[in-house]
Amino acid sequence: MAEQRPSRQELIRRRRRSGFVGRRGEMNAFRENLARDPEADDHQFLFHVRGNAGVGKTSLVRQWEAAAREQDAATVYLDDSVHSAVEAMAEIAERLGRQDLELRRFDKLLATFRQREHEAQSARDVQTAAEGAAQPPAASLSGSVAAQVGLAGLGMVPVVGALAGAVDPQQVAQGADRLRAALGARLRSHDDVRLVMDPVRVLTPVFLEDLAEAARRRPWVVLLFDVYERTGAVLDEWLCDIAFGEVHGLLPANVQIVLSGQGRLAARNWGDWLDLVTEVPLEAFTEEEARALLALRGVTDERAVEVVLHLSGRLPVLVHTLAQARPDSAETVGDPSGTAVERFLKWETDPSRRAAALALALPLQFDEDVYRAVAPPEAAEQYAWVRRLAFVTDQAGRCRYHDVVRAPMLRLQRVQSPARWAAAHEQLAETFRAWRVQREEAVPDGERWGDALWREHRSNETYHRLCADPRRALPDALAEVVHACENGSGTARRWAQLLAQAGTDTADEGPAVWGERLTVASRDDGSAVMAVLDALLAHSGPDTVGRLLARVARGRAHRRAERYESALADFSAALVLDPLHVDALVGRALIHQQRGNAEDALADMDEAIRIHPGGAWNHVVRGHVNLTAGRPTEALADYDRAVELDPALDWALASRAELHRVQGRYQQALADLDRALDIDPEYIWAYSERSRCLGHLERWDEAVRDMARAADLDSDSEWYRALLADLLLDLGRHAEACREADRALSDPDEDGPRSRAWPHAVRAWALHGLGRDTEALADLDRAASLGHGSELAFAMRGWLLWEAGRLDEAERDFGRALSGHPQWPWAFGGRGAVRLYAGRYEDAVADFTRSFTIQFGMAEAEADIARPLVELLREHLPDNRAAITAAIRLGALLTHQMQWPGVARQAGSVLALRPSPRLVTGGFRLLRRAATALADPPGGADTKRITWSLALVKPLLRALAPWASSTDRVSGD
Repeated sequence: MAEQRPSRQELIRRRRRSGFVGRRGEMNAFRENLARDPEADDHQFLFHVRGNAGVGKTSLVRQWEAAAREQDAATVYLDDSVHSAVEAMAEIAERLGRQDLELRRFDKLLATFRQREHEAQSARDVQTAAEGAAQPPAASLSGSVAAQVGLAGLGMVPVVGALAGAVDPQQVAQGADRLRAALGARLRSHDDVRLVMDPVRVLTPVFLEDLAEAARRRPWVVLLFDVYERTGAVLDEWLCDIAFGEVHGLLPANVQIVLSGQGRLAARNWGDWLDLVTEVPLEAFTEEEARALLALRGVTDERAVEVVLHLSGRLPVLVHTLAQARPDSAETVGDPSGTAVERFLKWETDPSRRAAALALALPLQFDEDVYRAVAPPEAAEQYAWVRRLAFVTDQAGRCRYHDVVRAPMLRLQRVQSPARWAAAHEQLAETFRAWRVQREEAVPDGERWGDALWREHRSNETYHRLCADPRRALPDALAEVVHACENGSGTARRWAQLLAQAGTDTADEGPAVWGERLTVASRDDGSAVMAVLDALLAHSGPDTVGRLLARVARGRAHRRAERYESALADFSAALVLDPLHVDALVGRALIHQQRGNAEDALADMDEAIRIHPGGAWNHVVRGHVNLTAGRPTEALADYDRAVELDPALDWALASRAELHRVQGRYQQALADLDRALDIDPEYIWAYSERSRCLGHLERWDEAVRDMARAADLDSDSEWYRALLADLLLDLGRHAEACREADRALSDPDEDGPRSRAWPHAVRAWALHGLGRDTEALADLDRAASLGHGSELAFAMRGWLLWEAGRLDEAERDFGRALSGHPQWPWAFGGRGAVRLYAGRYEDAVADFTRSFTIQFGMAEAEADIARPLVELLREHLPDNRAAITAAIRLGALLTHQMQWPGVARQAGSVLALRPSPRLVTGGFRLLRRAATALADPPGGADTKRITWSLALVKPLLRALAPWASSTDRVSGD
């Protein structure tokens, strides 16, 4: 049976129940658009309702929302309570969730963002200490072995680990950490850092994917953004991108967007798309529309109608308000020049209700708790009546007066009795203070500015203190703006607008000027936070505390942006204001450290710890500064103290573990890292550090496992994946290394080109190990073109060009590598080999000697093995290049390779090239001399490995005996 359609009478009753009169053309246009196929040519993508305050924009938008819901649409209405794209997405997700359309993946990622943002906030101010700490004195996992070996010491290790004898993978990893950890060492992965640094770019694609899933379950999803004149400055770019662009993903066709505000859309963002925007300009009611509404409300007396039309100026909100009490005669309307109370509450005869309505104009918004705090006792049960007033908008339990009505009510109370005005606002301020203090019992001190409810109480308290006494409250309010800046641009904008609103409502120039100044600054596209801090410090107004806080906050911002001179100036200026300010001391210490002034940094950290000896973070910072100053013993004492003060501080444990590792205390390092990972099972740096420790203990499978875990946790970044590839190269597992390097480079260059050179170089070396030199050269060309970190690519390419006989190009590349790293033995060794083949023997001796002096710390007179090596190689140059290359590779394999099964396989392939036994024997005699020259190397394990390597050489050399002449035979020595 066909569904029974409603009667005309039922439709009339529905329309009368809504109380909405007029705007029929606008209502019909919206309904007709919902009736269209979203793919139709005449479908309207986006509506923009605009008009002056009071013309009924909100009422129309609300009616559109109701009409959409009649069509089974999911709807979300947002007003100026959102101050950023992230807040808008969060609100949309929350409102859709109430309609059984949860955005689950987005909600999960948003929760992660909020947690990571808090972690970054607590750790970001000490992260630079780790960045500036001295690099470990011992070589890395792959470099530590090659560094103690003769041929590797010359740099001749072109087919094993990508960084062997050249760049410490730990240094590369720390460089990668610096790129990702600018917001704090505690962030678990590159995903987290991207999430905190650029939440809109990370959250929006997931938001759009989930929104698309929700849109598949409803005919329409309608998103309505009201009061857009206040939020457009911060939402324009994001909304324009999701509505019409493809920056973040695709918006489903059945998602309808509605904007409503006083002015036109900004041409800067919307100019290219205005042909796709349907403008809906609203004016005041026509006289016929106003009369129709009055008739609907029972106001039919002609003289009463005339007075209402005159008082309201036919503004819809005022027509609704004045018609609500249904005046039945001209006498009940009274003098049209009456006060605000006479205009809007003329026909309310209950004095308690009138008093309650006036009192509720004071707060920016209210709920039942606020109502009971300000309403007279006799009107305590009249909250439902207030919510029904025509000028009250109820949004998710939060009510607010329309500005057109609220403004004259405030003016009336302020002018009639300034004393009562101040007392009422002071009472409200104390009410919100009490709620704020109550909330603080559940929210730790460091997390309060990130807590929405605490922040709401604090902002309302600040507003009412400004209204009660603007001059006295303004300095504290400006100091709070600094705290708001530390919580992000959205909170900074909210506080700037708070001051502006207080200035308007009090008619006081102080908060009005500051509110306008900071609101303009907060719209800065580049850095709203920095612009607001600049504005605070550029003008008088903040007291000493406010200027101190602003200096420290701006110093931190400058430091994060690597503007070290400006940061130093701000921290120093803060310490002039308060020499005992710990945050300023720590901030300045980090700048001194970054600039290489370790002693100045230590002086500041010593003073900070003297003032606050119980701060575990400060001890970790001083530990890193002590490393910078070459004082590992003092650094260890600081790390010990930090762990004693806070056993759950995983960064302190990981920092101490790193120091244990570089000093050879591997078991102690592993114990600390295990504890750190118990605290945070997803601590990426701890996994990477543990992999290095396990490598030193030759527990290779476990080392690979932990580095793979780090790479999996850092799924959106190439760095730890490339570190894993490099470790696999060290183990002779070239095919696996190539696959991991492919994965490292599989994602788009979202972080920009400077982070991509090293993974290309790692993959090139894996390809080279597989004999795919053409592809390897292509990767090295790409790496070299990226600029940052390209010295490694130049050196690698030099080796490949040398093997290909392109000597001039090879020497040029080694020169480029040395221009960036003038003390690089691997590059000196490579250039020496090139000059050897070019017949420039003295130049070759000089380069090899230089390589030895750097690698082994020898004096030039002690590095005399370079000349006999050149002489040995020189006699084989004309006709035995492949054998020379094979001998060099074999020496590198036997002395550098990490995992001996890999050595056996590769040694077999090298021997198949039939290298000269004399060359191999002579080379290893030189190797033995190099090992002897290292009388007391840093690590006993490295000397042991050299001896082991030499012992392994003997049977291989004997195997070569049949190929050698009688004079070249290998003895059993």
